[in-house]
Amino acid sequence: MDLKPADGADSTPHNAPRFIAIEGPIGVGKTTLARRLAETLNCQAVLEDNQANPFLERFYQNRRQAALATELFFLFQRAQQIENLRQSDIFEPARVANFLIDKDPLFARINLDRDEYLLYDKVYTQLTIDAPAPDLVVYLQAPTDVLVQRIEARGISYEQKIETSYLQQLNEVYSDFFLYYDGAPLLIVNASQIDLANSEDDYQQLVEYLLTIRSGRHYFNPTFF
Repeated sequence: MDLKPADGADSTPHNAPRFIAIEGPIGVGKTTLARRLAETLNCQAVLEDNQANPFLERFYQNRRQAALATELFFLFQRAQQIENLRQSDIFEPARVANFLIDKDPLFARINLDRDEYLLYDKVYTQLTIDAPAPDLVVYLQAPTDVLVQRIEARGISYEQKIETSYLQQLNEVYSDFFLYYDGAPLLIVNASQIDLANSEDDYQQLVEYLLTIRSGRHYFNPTFF
């Protein structure tokens, strides 16, 4: 089944969620999947812009020194994008985001000291009031060694400084967060076994499955399909 819209299509599939948020640790493929889904479903991609964050490279060079500025910049950026979604007309196109703003405090808890986190939390609480809940959250998960390989392969210079121990920490807090997450229907994807960037079969299989989800918690493990 080919899910890509025909040339000139101007609407999303009737069964597609109106707001999909994709999450997972660094290197797991969030942006790749968001871009492909936006094209397939003929909807808007809402993407965080790492390149716009002037503190990010400094963060990977010295996480402790640049953590607060880095986290606040991303928070303001994501909150503005969420506010744009909240204020948009209900007849606007569906959207796919490569972030879930509910998870932002995970990074802050890892990277900030107590006083910095208290400040961050106050700002976060004010900025995320009335943030719209997604119709579907897709959580991409993969072992830390797979994340390391993918980060090395995409070759972004400042990312090569990311410590394996930091990626392991992120993997653990993501797992804990989504173990209890119930803010929206959730699809947990074993992303270590699929190539969403280059395999059309893997990608089409995932899209067909996610379009069937209306509620609850679901798992996509391609080894069982």
